[in-house]
Amino acid sequence: MASRGSGHTAGAFDIRTIIALLFGIYGIVLIVVGATAGADDVAKSGGIDINLYSGIGMLVFSAAFAVWARLRPIAVPAADEVPKS
Repeated sequence: MASRGSGHTAGAFDIRTIIALLFGIYGIVLIVVGATAGADDVAKSGGIDINLYSGIGMLVFSAAFAVWARLRPIAVPAADEVPKS
């Protein structure tokens, strides 16, 4: 495994970044849907605006993944460090 300082990082191609982006988009959509829901829609779910709370949870999860990817980047080894088979 490469050391942290060698090579470069995966950056935008890190799977955690892609997951964070998708959860962030879905979270924003759910927050908008939940904020514009009528009283009838909220009554169907037992009086809880489940879309709004799910959207907030997804945004928190997205932020956690983005912070994780930023603090612990995946190091891609340089071409001269790749073991030959």
